[in-house]
Amino acid sequence: MKKSILIGAGLMLAQSLAWAQDGSWAPAKGKIMTEWADQVNPENVHQEYPRPQMVREDNWQNLNGLWSYQIQSKGGDVPSSYEGEILVPFAVESALSGVGKTVGKDQELWYKTTFEAKKSSKERVLLHFGAVDWETEVFINGTSVGVHQGGYTPFSFDVTDALKGRKGNELVVRVWDPTDEGPQPRGKQVNRPHGIWYTPVTGIWQTVWTENVPSSHIVSTKNTADIDAGTLTIETEVAGAQSSHKVKVKVLSAGEVVSEKVVAVGEEAVLPIENAKLWEPGNPFLYDLEVSLVSGNRVVDQIEGYAAMRKVSMELDDDGVQRMLLNNKFVFQYGPLDQGWWPDGLYTAPNEEALVFDIIKTQEMGFNMIRKHVKVEPARWYYHCDKMGMLVWQDMPSGDMGNQWNPRPGIVGVGTERDRTPESEKIYKTEWKEIMDDFYNFPSIIVWVPFNEAWGQFKTEEIVKWTMDYDQSRLVNGASGGNFFPVGQIMDLHNYPNPAMPNPKFFGKDQVITLGEFGGLGLPVDGHTWQEKDNWGYQSFKSVEELEDRYSKLMDDLVKLIPKGLSAAVYTQTTDVEVETNGLMTYDRKVIKLTPAFLKKVHDQLYKAK
Repeated sequence: MKKSILIGAGLMLAQSLAWAQDGSWAPAKGKIMTEWADQVNPENVHQEYPRPQMVREDNWQNLNGLWSYQIQSKGGDVPSSYEGEILVPFAVESALSGVGKTVGKDQELWYKTTFEAKKSSKERVLLHFGAVDWETEVFINGTSVGVHQGGYTPFSFDVTDALKGRKGNELVVRVWDPTDEGPQPRGKQVNRPHGIWYTPVTGIWQTVWTENVPSSHIVSTKNTADIDAGTLTIETEVAGAQSSHKVKVKVLSAGEVVSEKVVAVGEEAVLPIENAKLWEPGNPFLYDLEVSLVSGNRVVDQIEGYAAMRKVSMELDDDGVQRMLLNNKFVFQYGPLDQGWWPDGLYTAPNEEALVFDIIKTQEMGFNMIRKHVKVEPARWYYHCDKMGMLVWQDMPSGDMGNQWNPRPGIVGVGTERDRTPESEKIYKTEWKEIMDDFYNFPSIIVWVPFNEAWGQFKTEEIVKWTMDYDQSRLVNGASGGNFFPVGQIMDLHNYPNPAMPNPKFFGKDQVITLGEFGGLGLPVDGHTWQEKDNWGYQSFKSVEELEDRYSKLMDDLVKLIPKGLSAAVYTQTTDVEVETNGLMTYDRKVIKLTPAFLKKVHDQLYKAK
């Protein structure tokens, strides 16, 4: 695959200053900013190819940049005028949007821009959105081309028939987001941020782009590895297929074809991979893919991607306790709770360098896993995890929160469930399926987590069993941290601050034993906090030395649990987030509280324990 072009930081800083000086764009006044905020530029904001698993690099156009915006009462007509400019793809509440305003359930956020449609008479034009929170309606030249609900998944519309010529096509977007006053998944967003609940994210927060495709084209692929059988199965969805069309799949390593197959449209391509190189932390080998729609010797459409040979499973150890296996081996998994928030961009990292920074630092600290907590990242985040060999547990963003439950370890069936409305249930199920479909091909994702701590938990057995059946290539952590029901492949306890584990005598024969959250050691750093006082941590310290001593003790206690049956643990958390100061790094990422060298040293003992 081709590499994206990166622009030097110095050039970007100079451009950013120029934009601020001429008054056309500048960040809204925020509380603290990352060092990458100075590099953000309306001319070059998030220009990387947004869909690394399915690349047509020569036929796309990035629409990120300055758009017009208007906030007005819900249910009104398309605005006749707009109040200012917003930098897409940053949420309107964020500093980097240049706006910094709230919206709420009684108002709608409208966007407008124009774009050039470069296409031939035989092509279709698709308009893609990486993610928009929450309900989105799109108009092209005054015609509504579609509505999408869901704040965390990519979607697209075929806008070809609504275009008027090549230049000056008008794109208008309407967004409605009720945050915590609606039935939709929203993660940790609330209208009144406090404690562990954060600022709302409304509107476009991932890349917007157009793509030219042939009338007959590849819509998606689904890649499934079987390391025991030595095969890689590729399923391909095609739009507008003709009777003469076939699908040709090539698997390549270092440019050399290792397997190739031609199948009918709609048929699975099962490719043998001899002496397969396995994907795992420390050796994240990726095979390149080339998938073509062909008619005889003619290539109708072609995409590039990648796949990995890896297996996630569970198996009883010699003591009769279930262990989580990677490629048929027990690998203790240890990672931070990673919420993916930014003080300047909220859900959106300032740029690609910032997006990758957290993963790089996590790996340097000696973690081999990340739990992505009640948020879904852009595809490029998972792409970097794939390339770096970072394991990922992926949460479903929560919504319809409520419930109190008795989180007594070792007891099943004491939890309660939320009585959701039919609308709420449908919204949840639709988006959870979309998340699993859209991110299926990323080998770094090894665990799905449909519920966290009873936040909006409902019909647990139905949802967890469906998740297990729908994707059998991963394990399912049914209810992370409590509200336990006798379903799912993982029993996950949360305990602060000290490490603990569910009793293997109750659960170990049927479920993998994990510690889904612990730690939360806090250290506020002057000049790097969201607010000057009243910040919060599970247990706060006044110096790095105190923090190191306490963390070392946690690791000494944690390592003792591994021989007893613990398969994984998650430490809270990667960075401070708003008033939470229990991160390994400050919210602005300018201070690393516990050095990577120190952390790697104390973590090494975890991977040696048996």
